[in-house]
Amino acid sequence: MKRKSLLALMALILCLSGQKAFAQSTMMNAPSSDVVAAKKVFLEMDFITNYAWAQGDDRFANYLPRAVVGVGGNVEVGVNFSYTYTPVGGEPMEIQPNAKWQFYNNEGKGIAAAAGCMFIVPITNRAGTDTFAQCYSVASKEFSGNYGPKFTGGGYRLIGAGAGEETKTGVIAGYEQPLTQRLSFIVDWQSGNNRFGYISPSLNLSTPRNGNLSGGYAIANQGRGRNWLFFFYGQQF
Repeated sequence: MKRKSLLALMALILCLSGQKAFAQSTMMNAPSSDVVAAKKVFLEMDFITNYAWAQGDDRFANYLPRAVVGVGGNVEVGVNFSYTYTPVGGEPMEIQPNAKWQFYNNEGKGIAAAAGCMFIVPITNRAGTDTFAQCYSVASKEFSGNYGPKFTGGGYRLIGAGAGEETKTGVIAGYEQPLTQRLSFIVDWQSGNNRFGYISPSLNLSTPRNGNLSGGYAIANQGRGRNWLFFFYGQQF
């Protein structure tokens, strides 16, 4: 993807119209304290790439559709499907079932807390590839007002992960700041040297009919060559 094309897409994000954001299952790449409401469905398409700067066989493009359903009792369940294109072939594919329970919510004080797990299950290249889970707990505090910020903090544990995921326990942190009625700045961070160990600054735009469009840059805690650009579009029904 050309750099000019990326800039044009970012400009499109800033020009679209919309309304105030709804609760999302993730901040950007880290889990949030929100859950999808009962009998609601959230669908999202994620696109992740390093084509703007990587060369040769190091390039990749990841396509990750997600579906999350609110099942009641402040519980959501979902599944992600990950497909990664690489120039060398042998494209990795994964299925990622997940569930989350919001065990505390005080809207008056703007405080919420949740716990959940996401399982990483390889479909292709299964030999030598681990099936494991990221389990976590997070809590958030949202300040009142149209432009009140929201802070999230918590931790995670990788269960069943092999040596490729060097860090098995880490910290989750996030900051969400509304800039206008429909545009917000969001940054989240997961500590450690593993597939989750990134800081991800981004812009999030509410679009019509309970939609959200986000674009940002994920910076690896270890290794500049692991950085990537992402665009997410989600819609709640």
